[in-house]
Amino acid sequence: MNRNLVKALQVAWELPEFRSGVRHVIDLDEVAVLLATLSVPNHDHEVERSLLSLLRSALDTVEIREAVLLLLERDEVRGPLVAAAVEPLADRPGQAAAIASAAEDPVVRREVRAVLASAKVRELIWQAIENQLSDDRFGLIRRAAVLFVRHPSVRRLAWALRRHGVLRELRRKQ
Repeated sequence: MNRNLVKALQVAWELPEFRSGVRHVIDLDEVAVLLATLSVPNHDHEVERSLLSLLRSALDTVEIREAVLLLLERDEVRGPLVAAAVEPLADRPGQAAAIASAAEDPVVRREVRAVLASAKVRELIWQAIENQLSDDRFGLIRRAAVLFVRHPSVRRLAWALRRHGVLRELRRKQ
């Protein structure tokens, strides 16, 4: 796992607002062990699947979702998270710049919050992630189309991302 992501998660873990948001819902010791495992190079990919599973259940809980969204608002956490997201894109500087620009935009962050507030949208997003992990390209495209057509918050987020060039850069060939 990307070291910047681990750093961001460790910084987040030290924020009292974040910890209080997750304290009563999940086993904090389990999260601490998971973060420590992720920080070790060449860890088992099952750990990443465990993290995705934990994230999925966390985003379905209002207190945890709010704590996670708080991370996008905090500069000291958002910076390393953005660095983690763009680090693997060194060979695609346009895409990295577009993502970094979008992450700094308060409108994009507000729309991310609106998208994640809907249980139906979250379910469709997880289905899309599962389709991507299983290389079901048709399923992924279908889920994305349903999200865009049925949910205005997703359309607004897509337009906000478009303004930063994220969608254009994602369409470009590598």
